[in-house]
Amino acid sequence: MNRDECAGSQLMVLLVEDEPDMRLGCTQALDLDGIPSRAVASVEEARPLLQPGFPGVVITDMKLPGEDGLALIKFCRQLDAELPVVMITGHGDVRLAVEAMRNGAYDFITKPFSRETLLDVTRRALEKRRLTLEVLKLRQSLADLHGFERQLVGASEHIKNVRILTAELAASPIDVLISGETGTGKEVVAQALHTQSDRRQGPFVAINCGAMSDQLLDGELFGHEPGAMPGALEKRIGKIEFANGGTLFLDELESMSISMQMKLLRVIQDRKIERIGSNEALHVDVRIIAATKINLLQAVQDGTFRADLYYRLNIASVKMAPLRERREDIPVLLNHFLLLASSRYARPLPEISQAQQNQLLAHDWPGNVRELKNIAECLVLNVPCGVITRREPDADPDLDNDPGLVDMVENFEKAIIESVLVKHSGNASLSARSLKVPKTTLADKLRKYNLSTRRDDGPLAATRVRPEGAAERDPQETVE
Repeated sequence: MNRDECAGSQLMVLLVEDEPDMRLGCTQALDLDGIPSRAVASVEEARPLLQPGFPGVVITDMKLPGEDGLALIKFCRQLDAELPVVMITGHGDVRLAVEAMRNGAYDFITKPFSRETLLDVTRRALEKRRLTLEVLKLRQSLADLHGFERQLVGASEHIKNVRILTAELAASPIDVLISGETGTGKEVVAQALHTQSDRRQGPFVAINCGAMSDQLLDGELFGHEPGAMPGALEKRIGKIEFANGGTLFLDELESMSISMQMKLLRVIQDRKIERIGSNEALHVDVRIIAATKINLLQAVQDGTFRADLYYRLNIASVKMAPLRERREDIPVLLNHFLLLASSRYARPLPEISQAQQNQLLAHDWPGNVRELKNIAECLVLNVPCGVITRREPDADPDLDNDPGLVDMVENFEKAIIESVLVKHSGNASLSARSLKVPKTTLADKLRKYNLSTRRDDGPLAATRVRPEGAAERDPQETVE
C-alpha cells in the first residue's frame, strides 16, 4: 500500500507503546510515510478507541504497564477477528512472540528495528485490513438489495417491465413460459418467480432437457420402481415428485421429443404422475416453469413441437431480450457482478477505465448476461478476458520506457556521490563527512553504484560487507 492509497482509504494505525522515545520514533516514521496514526501508552487507553470495523490496524508493545500486549490481542480477536495486530517484542522474546501469533497476532517485530521494517509490516497489515473492510462493504451492498431488484438487475425499461410482470406472476400459481437467447437470464427469472411466491419454502428443482436422452430424461422426471429397467435396483423419486410443493424448472424445453412432450402435457393437465414400472398415479402439487431459446410457435408450425403443449404453457409468458438490445443494463450488471466476484474471491474491486467501458458497450454480446458475468470475474481476478484490452487504447507506449521514481532517485544519488568524490579526490572519509553519512553507508553506496575511491585514507575493504540479498540499513535510522 502506497501513501496515496493509505490516505485515500483513511486507514490508520493505533500505536500502543509506553516508552516516550519509542512512541515518538514510530509515529514520526509513520507520519513521514503518510500513514495516519494515534499513539497511546496503555491497553486501558486503547480499548475505548477500538470497535468492530475499526478502520486501521493495531501496533502494540508486548510489555506495558497494567494489561500487556497479549491481553490486547485477545480483546481485538473478540471484538473483530479480522483486525490485524502487530506485536513489538524485545530481543530474545521468541516465546512471547510465538504465543502472540497463536493468539491471533498478524505479525511481530523485534527491537531494535529499522524504520523500513516498521513500515513494511505496517503497509502489509494495512493492505490486509483495507481488503477486509472493502469485502465487508461489498457484502453489505449486496445485502441491502431486496426482492426482485436483487435478482433481476438492470436499469433498462425492458428489465423494469420484466420485474413488474414477474412480481405479478409470482403471486399466482400459474405455469410460466420464459423465452430468450442463451445467457439472457431465464433461470434467474424462474428463481425469482419461486423465491417471491408462496412456494418459496418448497424445493426449486431445475433440469436441462437438452442434456439427456429420452430414456434418461424419462427416469429423471418420473422416477422408477425397483426392477423397472436394467440397473434399477431401488426405487427412485423423479424430479417432478421431488418438486412437490415447490417449483419445477424445465430448461431447453424445445429439446424434448414429441413423446416426452405428450407425457409432460398429461402432468400439466392432471397434476399426476406414474413412476416407471408402477400403475399407481401420484398427485403432485408443483408449479412448472419452462424455458426455451427458440421461437416455439415457429417450432409448432414446423411440426417439431406439440401445439397443445405450447398453448398450455403459453398462458403466461416472459420474454428476455438479448443484452445487445438493452445496453443501458451493461454498466449496472457489470457493477453488480464485480461486487459479487469481489466478495466471492475476497479481491479488491478493479478500476474500469472509460475506454474499457466503451469497449463493453460496443461489444455484440453473443453470450449475453452470462458472458458479462464471466468478464467481471476475469477483471476481479486480473486474468485476460478477451473482450476488453488490459491497456488503454489511447495510452502512450513510450511511458513504459520512462524511468520510474526509484530509478530517478538512484541516478540523482549516484551523481551527487560522484561529484563529492571528485571534490575530495576520491577520499572516502572526507566524502562521507561531507555527505553527513557514516562511512559504512557510503561504502554500501559505492558498491551499489560500482564507484571506486583511492585507498590512502584507510582500506575501504575493511568496512562491513553486506550479505548478498540483504537490505541496506543505516545505523542512524535504527529505532532503538
